[in-house]
Amino acid sequence: MFAIFAVFLVAASSTPGTARAATEETAPTEFVDLKDVAPSILQDMRYYTAHNFIGSKIAGYEESLCILTSAAAQALARAQQKVLAQGYSLKVYDCYRPQRAVDHFVRWAEDLDDELMKDEFYPRVEKSDLFTDGYIAAKSGHSRGSTVDLTLVKLPAATTRPYVPGEKLVPCYAPAKQRFPDNSIDMGTGFDCFDTLSHTLDPRVGDTQSANRLRLKTSLESVGFVNLAEEWWHFTLSAEPFPATYFDFPVSRASLNG
Repeated sequence: MFAIFAVFLVAASSTPGTARAATEETAPTEFVDLKDVAPSILQDMRYYTAHNFIGSKIAGYEESLCILTSAAAQALARAQQKVLAQGYSLKVYDCYRPQRAVDHFVRWAEDLDDELMKDEFYPRVEKSDLFTDGYIAAKSGHSRGSTVDLTLVKLPAATTRPYVPGEKLVPCYAPAKQRFPDNSIDMGTGFDCFDTLSHTLDPRVGDTQSANRLRLKTSLESVGFVNLAEEWWHFTLSAEPFPATYFDFPVSRASLNG
C-alpha cells in the first residue's frame, strides 16, 4: 500500500481518539494570512481554482488565500530569506485546508464516474484504488494549520498563463516542457501528481530534478519543517501548535477577522 499522500495526509496522534474537531467559522488567534508575514512568497492557490485533481474549486476555499498558524508562517518567512539569497522564491500551492474541503475530496473519490482530471493528475492510478492505496483519507494534516504544499521559483519569476477548463491534459510526470506551464523549477513531476515518481527521493527522476527537490527540502528542514517522503512538495512544521485538532473554518479573510 502506498503511504498516504499529503493532499490527504492523516496525522497520527500519540494515542487513539485524541484528535479533536473544531467546527467554528472563525480561526483561533494563532492563525494568520501568510501575506501579512511574508509578502514576497509567491502564491498559486490551486484549490481556489479549477486546476486541481477534481477540476473545480474546492469547498471551503472562499478566497485565494494562504492561511497558516503564525508559527508556520514565521518559519516560512525565514526559509524565504534563505532561498532569496540563492536567487529563488518559495511558491505555495496549498496551506490550511478546512475539513469541509477534505470531505469534498472524499465525496469525489467515491464517485467513480468522475474522472475529469485523470489524464493529468492520476493517469496510472485507478480511481477505485484511491482509498485502498492510501491516496485518500478522511482527515488531512493541512487542517491542523501548519502544513504547506510548496515549490521553488527561479527569480525573476516568469509569468504563467491561466488554466483553461477543458484544455488537453498532459500527465503530471511528463517532461517539464510538456506539462502544464508552471514557473517553478523542474521537480520531476507537477504538484499533486498521484504517482510514485512524486516520492521526494525517487531515484528515477533526473539529477537536476533530484537536486531541485533537495534544495527545497534542505531549505525547509533548516527552519523546522519535515518533508513527507511520498510528496516532494509537502512539509509540516515539526513543532506544530495544534497537533491533534482539525479545523473547519473557511479559507477567507473574514475567518481571520471574525
